[in-house]
Amino acid sequence: MEKNTICIWYDKDAEAAARFYAETFPDSAVTGVNHAPGDFPSGKKGDVLTVQFTVAGVSCIGLNGGPAFKHSEAFSFQISTDDQEETDRYWDAIVGNGGHESACGWCKDKWGVSWQITPRVLMEALAAGGAEAKRAFDAMMEMKKIDIAAIEAARRG
Repeated sequence: MEKNTICIWYDKDAEAAARFYAETFPDSAVTGVNHAPGDFPSGKKGDVLTVQFTVAGVSCIGLNGGPAFKHSEAFSFQISTDDQEETDRYWDAIVGNGGHESACGWCKDKWGVSWQITPRVLMEALAAGGAEAKRAFDAMMEMKKIDIAAIEAARRG
């Protein structure tokens, strides 16, 4: 086990979520599934209790803790993309699998976990500062999924 692991609380679908992430993102895998040795508040002996997995190289553990706590945008995975095809692929996988769109490159998967599908060109534009960053930022504020061509056009003015 890693020294530092992100723990994500799920109602009851940690394994399904982890398998979806492993199928969707490179450098991702389900590395362990642990069953409860006894009954617990949101489940029974033998139910999946925790799932170890990685998302784009980041170590995570999913805990089937029940409905007590919900996800919020206060936590999100940010996935950097190199081109529109990659951006579209991840966005469509999340939104098309029961998730929903938000704004400025954010979406939520069907389990309520937030994702930022962020083209590198957007981050480069914001890092450039000045008028270029302002134009790219203003363009981004009008988007749901990030349109790389529109960000590049905004960068150029």
